[in-house]
Amino acid sequence: MESKYNYFKRDISWLSFNYRVLLEALDERLPLYERINFISIYSSNLEEFYKIRVADHKAVASGATESDEETVQSARELVEEINKEVTRQLDDRVRIYEQKILPALRKNHIIFYQDNHVEPFHQQFIKDFFREEIFPYLQPVPVSKDKIVSFLRDNRLYLAIRVYPKKEEKNKGEETKENIEKYTGECINERNDGEGIKVGMEAARPNVTDLRQPLYFVMKQPYAKVPRFIELPSREKNHYLMFTEDIIKANLNLIFPGYDVDSSYCIKISRDADILIDDTASSADLVAQLKKKVKKRKIGDVCRFVYDRAMPSEFLDFLVDAFRIQRDELVPGDKHLNLEDLRHLPNPNKSLHSLEKPKPMKLTVLDEKESIFNYVAKKDLLLYYPYHSFEHFIHFLYEAVHNPETREIMVTQYRVAENSAVINTLIAAAQNGKKVTVFVELKARFDEENNLATAEMMQAAGIKIIYSIPGLKVHAKVALIRRRGLNGEKIPSYAYISTGNFNEKTATLYADCGLFTCRKEIVADLYNLFRTLQGKEDPKFTTLLVARFNLIPELNRLIDREISLADEGKQGRIILKMNALQDPTMIDRLYEASEHGVQIDLIVRGICCLIPGQSYSRNIRVTRIVDSFLEHARIWYFGNDGTPKVFMGSPDWMRRNLYRRIEAITPILAPDLRDSLIEMLNIQLADNQKACWVDDKLQNIFKKRTPGTPAVRAQYTFYDWLNQKDN
Repeated sequence: MESKYNYFKRDISWLSFNYRVLLEALDERLPLYERINFISIYSSNLEEFYKIRVADHKAVASGATESDEETVQSARELVEEINKEVTRQLDDRVRIYEQKILPALRKNHIIFYQDNHVEPFHQQFIKDFFREEIFPYLQPVPVSKDKIVSFLRDNRLYLAIRVYPKKEEKNKGEETKENIEKYTGECINERNDGEGIKVGMEAARPNVTDLRQPLYFVMKQPYAKVPRFIELPSREKNHYLMFTEDIIKANLNLIFPGYDVDSSYCIKISRDADILIDDTASSADLVAQLKKKVKKRKIGDVCRFVYDRAMPSEFLDFLVDAFRIQRDELVPGDKHLNLEDLRHLPNPNKSLHSLEKPKPMKLTVLDEKESIFNYVAKKDLLLYYPYHSFEHFIHFLYEAVHNPETREIMVTQYRVAENSAVINTLIAAAQNGKKVTVFVELKARFDEENNLATAEMMQAAGIKIIYSIPGLKVHAKVALIRRRGLNGEKIPSYAYISTGNFNEKTATLYADCGLFTCRKEIVADLYNLFRTLQGKEDPKFTTLLVARFNLIPELNRLIDREISLADEGKQGRIILKMNALQDPTMIDRLYEASEHGVQIDLIVRGICCLIPGQSYSRNIRVTRIVDSFLEHARIWYFGNDGTPKVFMGSPDWMRRNLYRRIEAITPILAPDLRDSLIEMLNIQLADNQKACWVDDKLQNIFKKRTPGTPAVRAQYTFYDWLNQKDN
């Protein structure tokens, strides 16, 4: 039955979030290089979006794959809508970069050359640097229609170059012909440079009957050999930077002797990075499939062709025909592409201060000399990363390794850091004679190879590895330390449930929560969950909420309770914090609750398909926070007539999380810990520095600070609150 409600399109909503990331580059209260970094994050996010989401829609639009959620026509229309919105956003990115960032750099005595104008005192340096450091690594490859053309690698920056043979005196025509054939022959003589580039002689041979006919080349930028940004000699108080491609452009005449260089423009290709695997395959077959298919990720179908919007139409038309680009794959960019590289922009002005981010706190009660086991045996412990140090969790595992009463360590692995301290500690446990079981989710996108490598390393160390469940992803972030006394007596075991991965690197960047507890009901439920992952039983959970088992029924019961309270004239209250809200069924329940008068606040960082400001959502407000750390925690609050129920765990409210993944959510049963989570939610709702309302047109409307009220920047305010509370 068709719903009476409406929803935002998932991908258009995500673009609204990414645009909010870009808007951070406008915030002059931030250190300049922090603003520049947000342009990098915006660009990197967009690249992955095209490789996965847009690539999926294009596959449906072309008829290559079928979808239950969209038709060929709706997929085509959505790709067109996405490209239109991205083009609008990129126009703003150009303006922010050129009209805000570059002048701010100049104000701080950093001159970032962006055009052909280079000060006379740098011209010789640029020529010398080009000859000595760049020229040896350049390889122009001719391009011609209807011939074999070079393979453009995924997300690599290329220069597309158009040249004309120089005009010669009448009697030198034959000499010019020989020069052209000699030069192009040297460039392309059936060469394969190891990156899939193969071009035949015929592809570049010019039409010598008309020596002024243009020739086209592409040339991959040698960033593996040369940095993207070059620091030039300083002059007085000023420092100078230049893009490597601009240095190359300034010296193209040295690459093409005997030719007039007409013009050059940056281009790049984004390719489909999704891996289609048989999700019902056995673990062994899945491992074999992934090992084979991850290698093909870089040669996927084209999903985006980005080009310098200053490129003349006939130049673009030539490239489109030569590389067989579809028109719906064209996305105009600015002069300098791949601005995700701006995160590596040198800062030659050392007087420019960086952002003083909150430094992870180590709890005095959890000093390394103290036992976390002893502390948690007395009371539950809730840590907030990155405000609290992730080293506490590493210490927790380390203590399990050396505790003689530890029988088994059980952990889920979704994304871990390279050279992970977590993995190294688990290996030490196995080598110390402990039984260690790790569930490894191989289907964690872009982490497949790392997960395979760490799984094989753990297996070699004697750790029992359980691989992905056919047809499901395991997204739960849980650990269990099972213990028994040396004389067989029962002693506390320990459960850990988190909103974030066991990754010490992202734990300094993502805002997450982790609960340590000895509560028997949670420990028993978590053990049942691990048995389920091993295929041993279909469990019943008494306390934990587990997706695909008891999560949806309990959520419905909690929402029904708030509706009943509102119907009785009492306050119905829901606060939901998550990364994404997309499932229509659960959105409908929130719409329904709103219609009954339940007051609902949503703190949703990314995708939010619920539309506020409608008659059926008049009691729902949507807040988005983008700041120093990536908001990643999932926390749910239900008022329950003054006795709040608060939950935290791994899932967002998306179809995939609620119905196609194993997710774990725990109630917060300790009153003091429950109150601290409520305090965090209240601080985030009070944010008037980095919080936006999301309106019914997907606009990010910054919250205004009311005169006379304190400034609240949620991440920093909450850090200060924790610091005072813990000390």
